[in-house]
Amino acid sequence: MWTRRNWLMLAAFLGFVSVAAGAFGAHAAADERASELLKTGAQYGLAHALAVLVWGANSKSASRGGVAPALFLGGATVFCGTLYAIALGAPPLLGAVTPIGGLLLLSGWLALAWSLRRENP
Repeated sequence: MWTRRNWLMLAAFLGFVSVAAGAFGAHAAADERASELLKTGAQYGLAHALAVLVWGANSKSASRGGVAPALFLGGATVFCGTLYAIALGAPPLLGAVTPIGGLLLLSGWLALAWSLRRENP
């Protein structure tokens, strides 16, 4: 069973990985391209880690609107993960998978908006 605690722990882990990738990109990346890929992944990862944290802090249950954080975390894993992998030497062809992560992130925002349509102000 997915609980708010599980979502929040995954978001915290995503935040950790994002900060680590950003720091590596800023201080130890092999070249300018690798640095940019790591920084981009870090920005998107942090943004979506925060989105899941805010969702978790404001959600009354793990099931209400739970598809949005799943899409955020899954999308960040694919999007950021492929950027990190390419920056660290994976074949550039892996970049063909990156847009799938972006679509998952976009879908997460739509899912969040859809879940909020019934909320009382």
